[in-house]
Amino acid sequence: MRRIRVLVVDDSVVARRLISDAIASDPALEVVGTASHGGIALKKLPLLNPDIVTMDIEMPEMDGLAALAEIRKLDRKLPVVMVSSLTVRGAAATLDALALGASDYVTKPTSASGVAGRDQMLAELVAKLKAFGGGPTPARQATHPPARHQPLAAAPSTSTTRRRIDVVAIAISTGGPNALAAMIPQIPRDFPVPILIVQHMPPLFTKLLADRLAARSAVAVKEAAAGDTMEAGTVYIAPGNHHMLVRRTGPGVSVVLDQGPPENSCRPAADVLLRSVADVYGPGTLAVIMTGMGHDGLAGCQAIRQQGGQVFAQDEQSSIVWGMPGFVVEAGLADEILSLGALPAAIVRRAAVGRGLPLSVAGGRG
Repeated sequence: MRRIRVLVVDDSVVARRLISDAIASDPALEVVGTASHGGIALKKLPLLNPDIVTMDIEMPEMDGLAALAEIRKLDRKLPVVMVSSLTVRGAAATLDALALGASDYVTKPTSASGVAGRDQMLAELVAKLKAFGGGPTPARQATHPPARHQPLAAAPSTSTTRRRIDVVAIAISTGGPNALAAMIPQIPRDFPVPILIVQHMPPLFTKLLADRLAARSAVAVKEAAAGDTMEAGTVYIAPGNHHMLVRRTGPGVSVVLDQGPPENSCRPAADVLLRSVADVYGPGTLAVIMTGMGHDGLAGCQAIRQQGGQVFAQDEQSSIVWGMPGFVVEAGLADEILSLGALPAAIVRRAAVGRGLPLSVAGGRG
């Protein structure tokens, strides 16, 4: 099998070497060239014809954002994985890069994370290069879920799918910021239930993501804080490096955050949130599993279905990576499989059931 050809772009000699060595250690990948800034990378692209590019963001001469913009003028489909610093500036630039058409990103480890942090980042990068560069099918590139997750016999009956919902819980990862930017602004201001989101992102990134969505949306959007009380028409995004749960407190429901062990190599993990909402809201839960690598959310969806709740899954065609929704669909847990474009209206229609509300989608703030 032909190896995936990678062009490594980074101004740091040390970073180029570490990334190149990690790529070379995988038999599915090969480094066909390196560049110390975006201008050199642009000159090498037609000569090297890589299958995928790793792109540092902060570089002299031509930085990663400028290089990405030029690449997208030449080739709309060439995968580019950004390499970002874990800073406010790096987080903002990464979200800008995703909006410009970057395929995904990894974050550089901090000095405090040591060798373990470095190795984790490199392993994550290699997995993403294989997924986006033409490696194993994205729904299969992650390890398969534990055997205990057996498909259910059938989807729930029509009467079950028309049950009133009291919460929407969204699980999303790779491709998530752009997908959420397309979906959340379509939710109307008077949406009758709270929306909880686990987007696999590190600290700082989730706050900036929430702020950007809030500026464009009719509903309120915020990074969740411990003790937040669930309110209709409000979107709560799990903060990076914290699991988000919900707990019933008297007549209301509030947010609980913790730093328990990662699940599915993730913190926040969708399974943690979904199990929690299944316990608290039971059959009034609607889970929405969207684009993402791996199988986080699968166990949580099984818990929701066992409680009589409902599950939507994003379809393969509109997903950047059909891992998370793909596993849910193949386990027989999805009530509906919907495109990204169809999801907002479907969520609004489902939330209107039992409330006598108009079935419409309202645009955001522009």
